[in-house]
Amino acid sequence: MSATRFLSAIGQISRQQLLQNKCARAYPAAAQLQRRLMATNPAPAPLAAASGANKHLHTKVVNGVLVIKFDSPNAKVNSLGAEVSDEFERVIKELETNPSVNSAVLISGKPGCFVAGADISMLEDCKTAEDATLISHGAQIMFERMERSRKPIVAAISGVCLGGGLELALACHYRIATKDNKTKLGLPEVMLGLLPGGGGTVRLPKLSSVPTALDLSLTGKQVRADRAKRLGIVDLLVDPLGPGLQPAAQNTIDYLEKTAVQVANDLASGKLRINREKSGLVNKLQALVMDTDYVKNKIFDTARKQVLKATGGLYPAPLKILDVIRTGVDKGTDAGYEAERKGFGELSATPESKGLFALFRGQTECKKNRFGKPERPVKTVGVLGAGLMGAGIVQVSVDKGYNVIMKDATDAGLARGIGQVQKGLETALKRKRISALERDQTLAHLLPTLNYNDFKTADIVIEAVFEDINIKHKVIKELEAVVPEHCVIATNTSAIPITKIAAGSSRPEKIVGMHYFSPVDKMQLLEIITHPGTSKDTIAQAVAVGLKQGKVVITVGDGPGFYTTRILATLLSEAIRLLQEGVDPKELDQYTKKFGFPVGAATLADEVGIDVGSHIAVDLAKSFGDRFSGGNLQAMQDLVLAGFLGRKSGKGIFLYDGQSKGSRPVNTDAHEIFKQKYSLVSKGANTPEDLTLRMVSRFVNEAVLCLEEKILDSPLEGDVGAVFGLGFPPFTGGPFRWVDLYGAGKLVSKMQSYGELYGAPFKPAQTLLDMAKDPSKKFYPKTAASKL
Repeated sequence: MSATRFLSAIGQISRQQLLQNKCARAYPAAAQLQRRLMATNPAPAPLAAASGANKHLHTKVVNGVLVIKFDSPNAKVNSLGAEVSDEFERVIKELETNPSVNSAVLISGKPGCFVAGADISMLEDCKTAEDATLISHGAQIMFERMERSRKPIVAAISGVCLGGGLELALACHYRIATKDNKTKLGLPEVMLGLLPGGGGTVRLPKLSSVPTALDLSLTGKQVRADRAKRLGIVDLLVDPLGPGLQPAAQNTIDYLEKTAVQVANDLASGKLRINREKSGLVNKLQALVMDTDYVKNKIFDTARKQVLKATGGLYPAPLKILDVIRTGVDKGTDAGYEAERKGFGELSATPESKGLFALFRGQTECKKNRFGKPERPVKTVGVLGAGLMGAGIVQVSVDKGYNVIMKDATDAGLARGIGQVQKGLETALKRKRISALERDQTLAHLLPTLNYNDFKTADIVIEAVFEDINIKHKVIKELEAVVPEHCVIATNTSAIPITKIAAGSSRPEKIVGMHYFSPVDKMQLLEIITHPGTSKDTIAQAVAVGLKQGKVVITVGDGPGFYTTRILATLLSEAIRLLQEGVDPKELDQYTKKFGFPVGAATLADEVGIDVGSHIAVDLAKSFGDRFSGGNLQAMQDLVLAGFLGRKSGKGIFLYDGQSKGSRPVNTDAHEIFKQKYSLVSKGANTPEDLTLRMVSRFVNEAVLCLEEKILDSPLEGDVGAVFGLGFPPFTGGPFRWVDLYGAGKLVSKMQSYGELYGAPFKPAQTLLDMAKDPSKKFYPKTAASKL
């Protein structure tokens, strides 16, 4: 053992000193930064003076076990930040030096959360990759100190244990977890364009397996406690307790702590010994095989191909994760840690990571109700229409604890809707997300009906009938005849102005738009649309319902197409024009996918529905004139007349036979319609880059116009809506952040060159022209702190 490590083990050297000694040698360029950090973060005060000063970590000794309770004040979750790190150093020193303590237990004081991850404001403060590397190295040293402790440390996990929280638990000698739906473990750093930076890429393959480490690190998925035990990540499961003198959650935490204290004592006394050797012939053969280069190459090569197929090579983090884990597997612990911290630093400085950070912040903000608390809570939700969309709205409402009334005009329609809800619950049961009892309890909250009178107790009714203004006026009148005065009536429409819908209401202040995206149970976005007469409380009610449904909510102003439909229509209009110019549909898909959209433009037109797109395009063209020109509207109508409605009819721009996997065949009959009747000769700007930017620039420009016209409240909501509703590349952070990165001057120059060829659709928004003249103007001049 080196002198430095020996001193660390007996608690005579601080984490800052370790960083200065070890990090500065590994990264001479960061030495200056380390001195600056030392100046602003002095070494912790001696234990005697500091023991009562902890804000986040509270300690007590139970039967010789130091119980360390995480409970950050004024926060819903625990996170690992600078203050926690300093307090943790003092606590670990107490463990190491206190002779009356034989072991330790780490537990959370917050039901439903162990540790949610690291405070990423630390990374946002980093000016260089080296700064982030230093943060990673500090975490590695702290967790290694825990791992090498002579006194066993037990992690008692209840609730989410993610990112740095899981890496903290992995550094403990033993892990106990509650076996419930709230306890989930995972490494979501890849979702922010990062990799686990606290030793997770090295410890997890050893503790579990290389395939498990790749799966969790590359996907960011979360696993429940019982699966984590099967994977070797958790050692012991504890069943949750029911209510008694205290609430069930508190009883479970107390029982978990009692169990963990007993385990810690047994580990310290030698009564319980940890043996992680794989037993059995199959496991031993598997371990032997995994040591061969051939098998390792096969695993990593397969994973790399899957990553490239899924990401198109646009996200650097998954590829770096593969390299880092491979280094640790092949070259050992020290090399693995070095590769991890360097990779962490490099990724933190990438524009992809910065874009994903920004998107995370936006998503977090859109999970808050900026309109305040509603005057009365919603208990009963009514849904009018049991079609695909209506049943989807029912599904995301009834499983969140609402009493739900679902009405349709016919028995057959109602049966179809009930079947969709039941199928969703059966899928959740099969995947062990819910129990059979929970399924039955959920269905007990659903009242299917053919009678409007059953809406008499509803607090909000969401109508999901056909997109026809006359039908919507009719059902609103029928609803207002039976619902209570306080009831909000929300219309699920993708394009009809809410002002026009509210004109048919006797209480327009209670009318609001709630635009869900299909499939409702999978798509995260909810676009709430207000008209000038919508009351603030009505908006607050709609947002509160959306948030409880688990949606990311943006609230926009009224206008043709609102926000998402309007900006999408511009991209699809240009896509149709490109098809008329002779671009092959498969090539067209590739252009938008290479830019980062998850679905190609031609495929997206089929997914939306050619008939739906055609109908909306006509209305938007009437409202906005030449700016919405591009593809010939009659061409789309001819496709509809030919029965080519898109995926739902089995034929659109592509053919959908239900058997083809991967690339679908082009519908040659549809292609012939473009070629024979609506063929156009390209006027120019037809390189792959220009063809892509012709679509993207119109999309982005329209988003900026929506901000100018106050359809959008902020660029943040515009970015969230475009990414979560329409698939704008997440790594860009959204269209507004993309402009900041790409450069308004460059975008305006491109659009003006396209405008010389194609006219009005490429006239830049005034905001973009202003930003092009003054490069210091940005949509996001500053970034705010947030947590992972």
